[in-house]
Amino acid sequence: MFKETAQRFKAAAPLLAKTTLWKEVRISSTHGGSSVHGHRYFNVTCSLCAKVPPRKKPRVKVDIPGLERITYGDRMHYVPGLAKPSFPTWVRDWNDPSHYYAPKEEEMPLHKEKSCFIFNQRTNALEGVRQALWLTKSKLTNGLPDQVLSLAENEANQIENQDERVQNAIRHARFWDTTEERPSRDNFCVALLRSLIHLCGSLQVSHPGLGRRILAEKYSLAATWSRGEDLFQVRGQNGLLLNSMAPLPVLAGKEEVQSTADHVLETFYPISPTIDLQSVQVYEEQNHTGFKDDYPYPHAHTLFLLEAGDTPVTLLPEQLRAKMIMFAFGNALARAHTLHGTKPGVLEQPIVVQSVATNGRMFQYVVFQLNTTDLQADEGVKNQVWVENDQLLYDFAKVRPLIKKRVVQIPPGLSGYKPETFQKFLSLYLHGAV
Repeated sequence: MFKETAQRFKAAAPLLAKTTLWKEVRISSTHGGSSVHGHRYFNVTCSLCAKVPPRKKPRVKVDIPGLERITYGDRMHYVPGLAKPSFPTWVRDWNDPSHYYAPKEEEMPLHKEKSCFIFNQRTNALEGVRQALWLTKSKLTNGLPDQVLSLAENEANQIENQDERVQNAIRHARFWDTTEERPSRDNFCVALLRSLIHLCGSLQVSHPGLGRRILAEKYSLAATWSRGEDLFQVRGQNGLLLNSMAPLPVLAGKEEVQSTADHVLETFYPISPTIDLQSVQVYEEQNHTGFKDDYPYPHAHTLFLLEAGDTPVTLLPEQLRAKMIMFAFGNALARAHTLHGTKPGVLEQPIVVQSVATNGRMFQYVVFQLNTTDLQADEGVKNQVWVENDQLLYDFAKVRPLIKKRVVQIPPGLSGYKPETFQKFLSLYLHGAV
């Protein structure tokens, strides 16, 4: 028996060696390794071992004044030794989308000499919140305002069986709304956010002001401002927006707003504030909220951002908070330009916009108050930002228990629910209606 096994291994050894060698060649050639070029493998094709041929340089046509190029254009066929004729470009008299050639960037009507730096939903700011504070000329305050947090602490503003219903919403998103063992993040993240918004909306019976709101999705924002010597824009689609008929109340009074003039903005030299922003020269200086002038819900209340698996770019928490600040600022600035025009100056009535971001487990909260549209210089009144970061709604939601060394480390089901995180979510939702 052992002799037969040994004979079979000997017969299969060359095949195993060839398979291993083939894998090595594939790996080295796929990852750009140069080890293949130094060896000769006779059992593989030359396309894996040969060097990449150099790119052919285009031939430069030289026009000598006083000499006429002799071509074979008159003969209507190729003639060796004669030059290739050059014919003028044929312009069609009709619009053919399949044969459209875009004009050069310099020939476009919206081309400008001065570059514009654009912040969109794909932007991954290197410096995160510090970069967003410099771009928006804002002062940072850790934690949410007390007048906002106190809303959910009142028992009259809380939901009946609040903790139990919130936990059922989490279980619905993580366990009950799927047939998979582990649901994808882009599914349960959306389901959880929708359930929490619907749960907060159930207080409309006791707070009629909640009925004067509406959710808007896939709206396009555009806001333009000058900061220093550069021109900036925030534009594009940016999540789910809760609009209201009435604006949010001002959080900081006039004395506190005037005291922000003494605040010194933090810089991050030698890194440029425009790093990771898209630089374009074909643009239009636009300022619009994404809605018509007669829209019955003109005021932006809360912007909801989802950091799910289907997003174009996966952002770290620091970069996600920067995105929240920039788009909350963009909504406030676009509204200010609609009400007061594009002339920079300190606003008599500041504009407040909130933002909430989540990945289905961790929540980020931002409240932005636009005090001034004069953003070009570092001196003067600053805008204000309140940030509450990295708030866990629950620790784990497991379909099966996590067992290590015969000890249950994490039990199945929902564990580690934190009610204070939802209270902050509810406070932001009730802000302006209580």
